[in-house]
Amino acid sequence: MEHAIITTSDSGDSNGPPAPIGKLILVASIAAGVQFGWALQLSLLTPYVQTLGVPHTWSSFIWLCGPLSGLLVQPIVGYFSDRCTSRFGRRRPFIVSGALLVAVAVFLIGWAADMGRKFGDLPDKKTKPRAVVMFVLGFWILDVANNTLQGPCRAFLADLSANNHSKISAANGFFSFFMAVGNVLGYAAGSYPKLHKIFPFTQTEACDIYCANLKTCFIFSILFLLILTTIACTIVKETPITKEELEKGGESVPFFGQLCSAVKVLPKPMWLLFLVTALNWIGWFPFLLYDTDWMGREIYGGDPSRSDVQVKLYDQGVSVGSLGLMLYAVILGIMSLAIEPMAKCLGHVKRVWGLGNLVLAICLGLTYVVTKMAEKARGAASLPPPSNIKATAVGLFAAFGIPQAVTFSIPFALASIYSSTAGAGQGLSLGLLNISICIPQMIVSVLVGPLDEAFGGGNIPGFLFGAIASAISAVCAFIILPSSA
Repeated sequence: MEHAIITTSDSGDSNGPPAPIGKLILVASIAAGVQFGWALQLSLLTPYVQTLGVPHTWSSFIWLCGPLSGLLVQPIVGYFSDRCTSRFGRRRPFIVSGALLVAVAVFLIGWAADMGRKFGDLPDKKTKPRAVVMFVLGFWILDVANNTLQGPCRAFLADLSANNHSKISAANGFFSFFMAVGNVLGYAAGSYPKLHKIFPFTQTEACDIYCANLKTCFIFSILFLLILTTIACTIVKETPITKEELEKGGESVPFFGQLCSAVKVLPKPMWLLFLVTALNWIGWFPFLLYDTDWMGREIYGGDPSRSDVQVKLYDQGVSVGSLGLMLYAVILGIMSLAIEPMAKCLGHVKRVWGLGNLVLAICLGLTYVVTKMAEKARGAASLPPPSNIKATAVGLFAAFGIPQAVTFSIPFALASIYSSTAGAGQGLSLGLLNISICIPQMIVSVLVGPLDEAFGGGNIPGFLFGAIASAISAVCAFIILPSSA
């Protein structure tokens, strides 16, 4: 998931003429490769880690890497990429390094079960500790790599736009579009259960069909990302900066010094924005963490740790959940185009955010209703849900794309509005906004597993907790956020 980047210097390419639209599109297309992999993470990895024997309660702790890396890696990478004096430019070395790290991480994740078996995991044991270690290592490297990629890619687009407002707007539009493309491709790949037949070697004694599908998806993901990165970084050149130019035009204050200075001059509206953003992400993260797991467990009645029938039902549910996420990505892309007209109609973007948070709360609450419908239809039998309940659940997945489009755009727009009078500048302000996104994710990662376990081991307690936070966030967006800075 993308987090804001801290940028601190305008030296370099931003002082020249803006690049042609074609070059902006090439660089922005890297977002499709990054988001392809991220969509696979969201839809497949929580179920996959449970097949390795990690209990449902503890699987959320693995997702701590996302907010931790977003909190630390992107700001630091952004700071040092601003000051990179490589002959290849400021941004491209970080983009290429991130892509190569993704390749390493994907290998560790996809082949975790095989390496675990080779290193001594026993096939008759439920928990495979060596495979879990390889998976966790690869998972954390993957999130660090994604954060290493995304920040410099955004900054590269800003450099190429050369402070031309229309080009900057177009570049961000291209980036958002390719994010939607990557989401659709990733969720579509994750929803197709026979993809492993393209690469038969992916299925082994240690790696079942679900695991083989995951391997195949990641193979396509890394090939896609490497091709896009190679094309963009080969065709689109950067003008390197020298140490002399950096000393002449850049700031000499260290990163953490700039961060502390920014906090001191933040206006009150920014702090209110941080509060609403934090509540919003407390609402989002339980669903993002367990969306396809909910489909596999609560809607299909499956369980990856029980009988073969329940494992099969669970896998079917996860695949259908991935299809729902693909529709969700399509709705997200469409709704992203409607944000600005809605803001004009309602008078201010904060009202759009309030409505979006309210829709999120309703959607999360409806997961309880659909779960009860599935349980009633299933009874004591181990059967997939009727077609009407399946369609309702998939439709609910798609509906989540409406508030997600708001969450991906409005907070950053408000941060730009509210920080316009602050001395910190928009780069550092967006970096601080990132903290109000990451810390709630860390809190939810720690709490949601034990919370679900305390109320029976399902996903609904976490979803309802998120619904309450989203409703509070909606009220705060309407009431406490000012209409102007």
